[in-house]
Amino acid sequence: MAPTLEDVAKPQSMPSGPRNVLRSNDSASLWNCTLSPGWSREESDILRKALMKFGIGNWAKIIDSQCLPGKTNAQMNLQLQRMLGQQSTAEFAGLHIDPLVIGEKNSKIQGSNIKRKNNCIVNTGGKPTRDEIKRRIQQNKQLYEISEEEWNNIKLPKPEDPQLVLESKNEDLRRLQQELESVRAQIANLRRKQQEKVNLQ
Repeated sequence: MAPTLEDVAKPQSMPSGPRNVLRSNDSASLWNCTLSPGWSREESDILRKALMKFGIGNWAKIIDSQCLPGKTNAQMNLQLQRMLGQQSTAEFAGLHIDPLVIGEKNSKIQGSNIKRKNNCIVNTGGKPTRDEIKRRIQQNKQLYEISEEEWNNIKLPKPEDPQLVLESKNEDLRRLQQELESVRAQIANLRRKQQEKVNLQ
């Protein structure tokens, strides 16, 4: 059974010492395999399935499928990096893999030679050659790629009208802005009343 976002272990921020703990003031989105800001669990799961169906980095196909209306390829790429637990995605380009499987593996990698940025493993060596990237893609294909039958059978949600979804989100935003203005007005009113009381004393 494939891991879920909740199942994947969160790596420690440093291999040893007092910072090797999850701190209460840490943002959950800074840890591997967690949501980026602006992503719901449902959207992240849809992205995961879309990556498995269309292949890592095939943003145009994902956008054309309309399964994630309003998401840009940059937003999807950042969420992919969090799922994989590493910044470089080149070694998985085009592969039909479950990014959480890689994320789970990467979350367990510790050591003084492992460097992380926003808790995604970063390459600290030289830039890999094209041949090295091709070799890694082949190796990852053998190790992690799901079967063609499996990726062809993945069903993605498709909103009936993406424009309606976007309009609904915009309406939600307007409603929240109105609620915020109402709360601000209530606070100002309470402060004014409190000041009036002080002035009467």
